[in-house]
Amino acid sequence: MTRQIETISSASNPLIKSLKSLERKKGRAETGLFLAEGARLIGQGLANGWKADSLIVAASMADRPHLAELIRQAETSGARVVLAADKLMSRITHKDNAQSVVAAFHQRHLGLDALPQDSNGLFVALYEVRDPGNLGTILRTADCAGISGVILIETCCDPYSFEAVRASMGSIFDMPFATASFDQFNAWRKRLGLTMSAASVNGTARHDRTDFTSGAVIIMGNEQSGLPPEAETACDQLCLIPMRGGADSLNLAQATAIMTYEAWRQRDFK
Repeated sequence: MTRQIETISSASNPLIKSLKSLERKKGRAETGLFLAEGARLIGQGLANGWKADSLIVAASMADRPHLAELIRQAETSGARVVLAADKLMSRITHKDNAQSVVAAFHQRHLGLDALPQDSNGLFVALYEVRDPGNLGTILRTADCAGISGVILIETCCDPYSFEAVRASMGSIFDMPFATASFDQFNAWRKRLGLTMSAASVNGTARHDRTDFTSGAVIIMGNEQSGLPPEAETACDQLCLIPMRGGADSLNLAQATAIMTYEAWRQRDFK
């Protein structure tokens, strides 16, 4: 690197304190920021037009070509770029094996009108999902399967938590997701003419015998309690994923993947 970049060496620096606060939901709510770790994920966020507030690079690694390029991109986008002593990277991320670069991005809070208004689309809706690892994994699965968008219904866990962002493996920057009440969501999907199907212990049809070839929403319930009765009543179809016995249920992210890929298979993986 040929120019001087600000270097931070103290854990008491205000920027370090601010970034550390992003571990907590309160800190994320107060700042409107969240952390992403690793050059690939950060590059993905910048490439998709997400606004970075700051980029922090381990001082010992800053001369590496891919990090120098990331610094250039971040500066071009208007982000503050600093170098930090290696020990501070672990302080920021609360991990012993911290990545060589982290960035604070501005959150996005979208409504249903920001999703593709596609009457032939395939959407995933999550009713009060509580586990951020499940949420991040489902965003990643939806991204892989070309889902049109994900809807977070009622009170879900924070998609911008460390755990959700890590589990998404960058799909948080690719997969559009919106929040809504159940009534708002149900009115929206009816306006678009989308059918609604759920995986449920009350299912009457095997999941692979449900038609997903036209516009549809797959709605999945809370990890512990599933979908409330009023949500199941609103569904066009309750599906049952076959299980041979032993375990009485699948993990939410696994069940969502099975439903999602069955729907995509019916669309010939297009």
